[in-house]
Amino acid sequence: MKLAVFDFDSTLMDGETLEFLAREAGIEDKIKKITDSAMRGEIDFFESLKQRVSMLKGLDLDTVNRVCENLPLMAGAKLAVKELKNNGYKVVCFSGGFKNATVPFVEKLGLDCEFSNILHVKNGFLTGDLGGEMMFSDSKGKMLKRLQILTDTSYDDTLVVGDGANDLSMFKYASKKAAFCAKPILKENANIIIDEKDLSILLDYLK
Repeated sequence: MKLAVFDFDSTLMDGETLEFLAREAGIEDKIKKITDSAMRGEIDFFESLKQRVSMLKGLDLDTVNRVCENLPLMAGAKLAVKELKNNGYKVVCFSGGFKNATVPFVEKLGLDCEFSNILHVKNGFLTGDLGGEMMFSDSKGKMLKRLQILTDTSYDDTLVVGDGANDLSMFKYASKKAAFCAKPILKENANIIIDEKDLSILLDYLK
């Protein structure tokens, strides 16, 4: 078994889900400022996530789902996933974002599964609360370790790909640590660095 784990926002998907949703609420600049700070590792991921989601309170679910189902794929994402699977990898998405976005992308990209968070909804509108599997700065690393145990996948057979500080916890469990158009904190700990927005470049490092 070989395992490839991708971040979602600004990795498999070209952009930040919360910023696309914030655009609908007219608060894109406010949320982008918090997102950028969190991805640089300047503020706690959990606190930043709660703060940003709370600002979307009152946004209707139909709008959320419409936006999430139409998010843009990152260039090269389909090819990267296809070739990894052809080479024996199980390909998984870990996201600090939301199932409204990641679940549709499982089918679009042919992923094996996804782990993400859930936006709380009441009477068809966001309440500003959330829960889920990827709430904290170390959530991705802990989930990766669990998957490795369940699938009997070794450190040497694990690839992880991300762009921000909340992806860092995965790096100690993978021999191939890819920083994709990433913040400095992730590049400093990576052994694969890709600065062009094309995920298919990743395949050059796996030959």
